[in-house]
Amino acid sequence: MFEKFTTDAREVVVEAQQDAIRLDSPRIDPLHLLVALLRFPGSRAARLLAGFGVALDDVAAETARVRRRGGISAADAEALGEFGIDVAAILDRVEEVHGTGALAAAGSGRKRRRIPFADESKMVIHGCLREAVSSGGKELGTEHILLALAAQRGPASDVLASFDVDAPRIRLALA
Repeated sequence: MFEKFTTDAREVVVEAQQDAIRLDSPRIDPLHLLVALLRFPGSRAARLLAGFGVALDDVAAETARVRRRGGISAADAEALGEFGIDVAAILDRVEEVHGTGALAAAGSGRKRRRIPFADESKMVIHGCLREAVSSGGKELGTEHILLALAAQRGPASDVLASFDVDAPRIRLALA
């Protein structure tokens, strides 16, 4: 399937793997794909975000906050707060006991050259194909990665939603 990816989209996938290696992650998750998209400011996905008035640095910062919270988005933390669960206090306590970034660091401590995709990332990749086919395209571009990330529920779509970026809005912009 990767042969259908544009050069930019392939570079995003490679960068996501490099990000996972840097973070000692056991798998490439959708947040790695989102962060990798942000590292290519000339890509169609980055231009879409800029067109929505979204600063790439703001998305990167929010992604880092979500990763630090172990994948819990701001909306999830707020919802848990309604049940009396203070995510910030829990995070502070976990980091006090286990060190800064304890929830973000999921790795084994050994560096690997090849990291597999998490099931959620595989679903994003398959979502790219569905979006490209439904739009009549023959190639999968960074815009399809962004669209698939926004369409699949999880931390990456939560980050995008916090900037009012969702799948219908992206589809409309691409039409």
